[in-house]
Amino acid sequence: MDSTAVSPTPLLKANANKTAAESEGEHRERFSSRLAFYFSAVGSAVGFGNVWRFPSLVFEYGGGAFFIPYLMALFLVGIPLLVLEISLGQHFQLGDVGCFGKIHKRLRGVGLASIACGYMLVTYYSMLLAWTFNAFFASFRADNFWDQDEVSGTEAKEYFYQNIIGMNTLGDDLMPTRLVWMNVFYSLLTWVVIYCSVAYGLEATGKVTYVTMGFRLSLTLEGSGDGIKEYIGDSNWGIFSEHPEIWSRAVSQIFFSLGTTFGIMTAYGSHCKRNEPAFLNSCVVAISNSTFSFISGFAVFATLGHLAYLEGLDSVGDLEYSSFGLVFGSWPVALGTLPGGQHWIRLFFVMLFMLGIDSAFSFMEAFLTVLYDTKLFCNVDRKKASLVLTACAFLLSTLYATDAGLIFLDSVDYYINFVIIFVGFVKCVTAGWVYKIESQIERLGPKIVFAYIATTFGSVLLACAMWFGVGNAAAGFVGLFISYAMGISYVGYLMSKQMQEDPTITWSDMIFDLTMSNVMELREDLISSVGHIPVAWAFLIRHFIPPVLLILFFLGADATTIDEDGNEVKVFGNYGGYASPYQILGILTVVFAGFLVASSLIFPKMYNALQTVDETETNMSVDKKNIDEIEMAEKDQTITTCAGDRQFSSGGELI
Repeated sequence: MDSTAVSPTPLLKANANKTAAESEGEHRERFSSRLAFYFSAVGSAVGFGNVWRFPSLVFEYGGGAFFIPYLMALFLVGIPLLVLEISLGQHFQLGDVGCFGKIHKRLRGVGLASIACGYMLVTYYSMLLAWTFNAFFASFRADNFWDQDEVSGTEAKEYFYQNIIGMNTLGDDLMPTRLVWMNVFYSLLTWVVIYCSVAYGLEATGKVTYVTMGFRLSLTLEGSGDGIKEYIGDSNWGIFSEHPEIWSRAVSQIFFSLGTTFGIMTAYGSHCKRNEPAFLNSCVVAISNSTFSFISGFAVFATLGHLAYLEGLDSVGDLEYSSFGLVFGSWPVALGTLPGGQHWIRLFFVMLFMLGIDSAFSFMEAFLTVLYDTKLFCNVDRKKASLVLTACAFLLSTLYATDAGLIFLDSVDYYINFVIIFVGFVKCVTAGWVYKIESQIERLGPKIVFAYIATTFGSVLLACAMWFGVGNAAAGFVGLFISYAMGISYVGYLMSKQMQEDPTITWSDMIFDLTMSNVMELREDLISSVGHIPVAWAFLIRHFIPPVLLILFFLGADATTIDEDGNEVKVFGNYGGYASPYQILGILTVVFAGFLVASSLIFPKMYNALQTVDETETNMSVDKKNIDEIEMAEKDQTITTCAGDRQFSSGGELI
């Protein structure tokens, strides 16, 4: 990459010292320090989801009981995947597409699906920021809604829906009827800020002060203790049987919150020096993010407890405690009861914007990193590339600036959960099963390798079909164990035949080679660049996370709800009871991610334009070598022919 084509941010500095270990990334920008990396990574991870999504999930799914699936998802799925992304970026000094292309040229689609997931998400995430802009400036108008003496959370939410989003013109079918031009303007303003952030390097930091400020303030309000008790003091242990989707919600919250599966952490890892401790850095980022979520829950429910006290309600469950009803309803209303309440409300909207803005431009940074890794775009001026990307994203985001923008956002956001789980699945399969699979096949033979893969994932798919298709849990477990036992028996038979042909091979060597060699080779390769990675990480990436994510994908797709007629229907395809166009748009996001992965596997040449600089140079050197070999062969042939002519020049006898 040409360093003159990239404007370094304040947290990054050009890498001036070339070393053998860093030859591929000699011109790559570097974080100026480990602390700078922490600020960027944690700033990207912490966003709206920490403030309104996590606390509401805790309350909705059993209070303290939710922390069991949440913490399991954090340590068994979230942190291992975060370690994978940061380590790959740091080792290869490339973004997501380049890293997976390095593993195999047919896997560029995995990285591309990750980037596409983030790009689709940021188009509606930016509209949340635009609505926040709108609400902030509306508080200065002559008809300021917050001038009223008494405002309830329901009234505040309706004001937000009708006046800020502009849903007052929607009909009964909830189909869009107009563009809300005020939101188009604020969306443009938001994208200008994002553009300046990625093109000129403005950085929003200091998020922790926002939540700690709210925490201290909320705890001083009367009734706050009751709210906190409902947040984590009470636990509904029956939630695991009543709502089994709690597990998929916990995992998707971890992915959303950590910023994994979007290519962000891979991009940030690629700007770290190769000797940085990736495992330690990943743990710091993940635990910092979850700590922020946990503390923000105290601030949220302490405030809700105060509002419930003011309105004479028995429980915060009677208030709007989730999503838009929380941040644009209950919370501003509670702040409005304080002395100088309007100023607190305005400060709250500023906090929300600052909370979300660097999460927004980190999505764009991931995309830019992928572009600048390629030979095709490496010399393009960063400002021009940023302008094109942000302009396209702005145009796409206008869909959410219609009066049905919230419906579009809610629909796409639901289906993006499936994209996130799918991307996480294919990333772990790539790292745990596909990495250096050619060498494994050479050692063990294709029958053994593919029979084991089919056994592992085929048994899980069969169990999912029984669990979620037939609806028989017992049959699912029986099918899982029987199919796996039969498959493993066949694999064992193939292994015994190979051992008979080659007596030097031992059972222990073959079992280790079959079950762990791919991911252990990846671990060893990464350790050379990123330092210590526990063996447990390798086991989780190969044997635990892929089947778990596969099950959670189908578990989420099998979730049911009650429609307007009182019938039980699948949520997938009927989410929110919205009309078909909303469902189709959401489903297309899942299909698009699948298409990128599948098309790359089948037609890898479709994505040759995404070849990295060093890949292109390698191909050119190989081509030159081949040409030289051909020319040398032709020259030798010419010499041989000439010599033969001389040999047979005298009566055809050999001289």
